[in-house]
Amino acid sequence: MSDERSIKAFLELPLMPLREIVMFPRLVMPLFVGRLPSIKAVELAQSTYGKTLILVAQRNANAETPLSEDLSPVGVVSRVLQLLRLPDDTIKVLFEGLFRAQWQNLRDAETCPVARIVRLTETISKNDELPALMRAVHESLEEFGKINKKIPQETLLSMQSLQVPGILADAVMPHLKADYQKKQEVLELLDVRERLERAYELLQGEIDMASVEKRIKNRVKVQMERNQREYYLNEQIKAINKEMGKEEDPQAEMGELEQKLKGRNLSREAREKGLEELKKLRSMPPSAAEYTVVRNYIDWILDLPWNDLKQIDIDIERARATLDGDHYGLEKPKERILEYLAVQKLSQGLKGPILCFVGPPGVGKTSLAKSVARATGRDFVRLSLGGVRDEAEIRGHRRTYVGSMPGKILQSLKRVKFNNPLFCLDEVDKMTADYRGDPASALLEVLDPEQNNAFMDHYLDIEYDLSKIFFITTANSLHSIPAPLIDRMEIIELSSYLETEKRHIAKNFLLPRQIEEHGLQKRNIRVSENALLEIIRSYTREAGVRNLEREIAALCRKTAIRLVEENNLEKRVAITKSCLQNFLGVKKYRHEEREDSPKVGVCAGLAYNQRGGEILLVETSLMSGSGHVVITGQLGEVMTESAKAALSYVRSRADLLGLDPRFHRKVDIHVHVPSGATPKDGPSAGITLATSITSALLGIPVRNDVAMTGEISLRGRVLPIGGLREKLLAARRSGIKRVIMPADNEKDLQEVPDEVLKDLELVFVEHVDEVLPQALNADNDEIFSGQAAAVTPLWHSLRQGAGAVKTHTAQ
Repeated sequence: MSDERSIKAFLELPLMPLREIVMFPRLVMPLFVGRLPSIKAVELAQSTYGKTLILVAQRNANAETPLSEDLSPVGVVSRVLQLLRLPDDTIKVLFEGLFRAQWQNLRDAETCPVARIVRLTETISKNDELPALMRAVHESLEEFGKINKKIPQETLLSMQSLQVPGILADAVMPHLKADYQKKQEVLELLDVRERLERAYELLQGEIDMASVEKRIKNRVKVQMERNQREYYLNEQIKAINKEMGKEEDPQAEMGELEQKLKGRNLSREAREKGLEELKKLRSMPPSAAEYTVVRNYIDWILDLPWNDLKQIDIDIERARATLDGDHYGLEKPKERILEYLAVQKLSQGLKGPILCFVGPPGVGKTSLAKSVARATGRDFVRLSLGGVRDEAEIRGHRRTYVGSMPGKILQSLKRVKFNNPLFCLDEVDKMTADYRGDPASALLEVLDPEQNNAFMDHYLDIEYDLSKIFFITTANSLHSIPAPLIDRMEIIELSSYLETEKRHIAKNFLLPRQIEEHGLQKRNIRVSENALLEIIRSYTREAGVRNLEREIAALCRKTAIRLVEENNLEKRVAITKSCLQNFLGVKKYRHEEREDSPKVGVCAGLAYNQRGGEILLVETSLMSGSGHVVITGQLGEVMTESAKAALSYVRSRADLLGLDPRFHRKVDIHVHVPSGATPKDGPSAGITLATSITSALLGIPVRNDVAMTGEISLRGRVLPIGGLREKLLAARRSGIKRVIMPADNEKDLQEVPDEVLKDLELVFVEHVDEVLPQALNADNDEIFSGQAAAVTPLWHSLRQGAGAVKTHTAQ
């Protein structure tokens, strides 16, 4: 009371505004004072006003120098209990609230605001409700204390012991987290019951809020404990994996796989399947047996190119230059490839073609496929099918098998980044079938442009698009390829190289390459044209140029050793035809040569195999006997039948040739084709056999500068043959001047180089009767000496009443 009486002596007190803080009577509260007017107000209160001043909350907390309208009308007269100056020129003041007061007539005095104060008197209404309200507040305080552990127990006990309603309300309000404006409203309430009721309302709201916060905190705590537990366990797993040499985190790895599956350019089916398998993988422990299987499956989905296509810029001239630079000749395959490129450039949507290069070994089928890849700007993938006998090699194994994998098609595509490479299926004719399936049948889907856009591999079990791939298959022969597979491919035949082509290839391609590979310089070795031709003829016998390259490599090795032995790296070694045996040894092969002079019963034919054309001498010998016919020389079934057909023709023309119609009963005929160890077959030696037999029977020699080829029929017709280009080259190489061939083959001369036709006389015939005058060394009358007597056909004498039968003659 003495304090209040001393305060009454002052009608004015310094005013200090508070920001977002409300002072209550009987509250002891420390405050940090930093604003200069506020510091001056505290100092003025200490020096002049008995350490008392009025603390008023600002309505506008942002006002740095508040005006009258920025201040609340009611404040608390407080006393300064303690003051502490801080190094940053601020002060820490401990205030004690005394009583409510209303300020008036605010004015500035000595750099701080001063106001007239009027003490406010409390009022009490409805006294009958106060006891119940007091009890409710005390119970709420007890509950509030259990929830809010920040309030000291002594403070709670002191508040619960208060029995004065106004004092209790003023004691509760500072401990609530209510907004300062709500606290100011409670401060301005002079009715004790209303103030206590309002304080109770805010206290109950605080209890409810604290309960919600507690639930939230408990839930967050549980979640944090779970996260901390997972983090701790994950760290332990990482430590264990590190000890075991497994550096990667499985869960992080799962997330990385999911990002890859969503980021890759996959088909919709592949992405869905991959995410489904990844979901299964997440639920598996890494030690599970199925874990590795599922993980490998996902890796395969991610590694395949799917919809990634390489941008192809088609330049026909550049492609033509690439093909011509890599390969000499092979005009038909090159033209077909350039046609495809032109169509693709125009259409922008042509499906990948499927070509089949068929030809003997060494002619450049696989290397041509590589050149096509370079010319088209595609990646090159090669798959050798030689010896493949399991259908699963093409389509893969199902995942139920241990160690299952996709087929060779998808395995090969995994190595490239784009799904439109050039795919070379090498040796497609070397596949075989057994109890495990037929791989050739599995290729039907791969090589069908209408089906391969949905190729189904057993391992992936997802449709994969192969339609953008340029397929090229290679084979040595079509005989072992199933007909349905042949039907799906465009066959392009690569015939064996001619001597002229081999010489060009050796000079411009093989020799420079071998010189470089052996570390030589061009000036160190010189091989003459005749030496190259001799190597081709006498040291190699092949359709391609592989052995030719080996022989050239041998020349380079011999040259290298001479340079090293003589220690003269500038030495030049000249290799000519005459000194070739000093480098390569004795000749390995010899070609049949024509006879030195015309001989009876010896006729030169022309044969063809994969290694090229050859002169084939046919010899016929007559012996006294009873009509036996012997055919030797390891002839095949077709060639044996041709010999029989030739003999039947000669017998049917016995009268015309001036022979005894029963000559076959008086002599034994032996037909032999030399090089008996070499198998021979085919129908093209028909007219050669007929000419040889006729020469032996007539005793007329066959011209030694004539060779022939053609199939014979029983009626003596000369039928067309194949391999004309190679046969004409063999004739020219053997010094033949005249070549007799079927008239139907005249159109094939367009494919024969002019260099081969040079100095050759070509005779086209339709009947064997035209062959004999050209081949035998006699005139026409001497050969057909019996034509006057050959008027009545044989069948005339076989019919009943032959004399009465009218003779039919050919018109």
